[in-house]
Amino acid sequence: MSEPRISQILDLSARGKVLNATGAAALATTLAPGVRFRLHEVRIHLSEAGAYGNFTATVDAAAGAAYDAVILTQDMTTITDLIWQSDRIMQFEAGDEINFAWANAGTKTYGLTIIYDLL
Repeated sequence: MSEPRISQILDLSARGKVLNATGAAALATTLAPGVRFRLHEVRIHLSEAGAYGNFTATVDAAAGAAYDAVILTQDMTTITDLIWQSDRIMQFEAGDEINFAWANAGTKTYGLTIIYDLL
């Protein structure tokens, strides 16, 4: 591996961030770094198979509601582990936020991990 590529990998690692959230009620977590960022991975683990309802990740775009978008929807009825990575680079602006939500009607204990990089 060439020296510039190694430096690039180290730089990315230095900016890597993780947001963790846990609970046993409705899930409502917002990723709002306040600077430009890239979303890499979303993981959720449940204590047992979930309950009816969708886990969603919705972009609340700083540019306004016309640019908001749902980027992930997953029915949690039979899920205990979900690991999601986009097929494409997902880059966001400084004021953008991503809202993660799930009703968790069955009050399962969850652990949510969001992995992202600051730009």
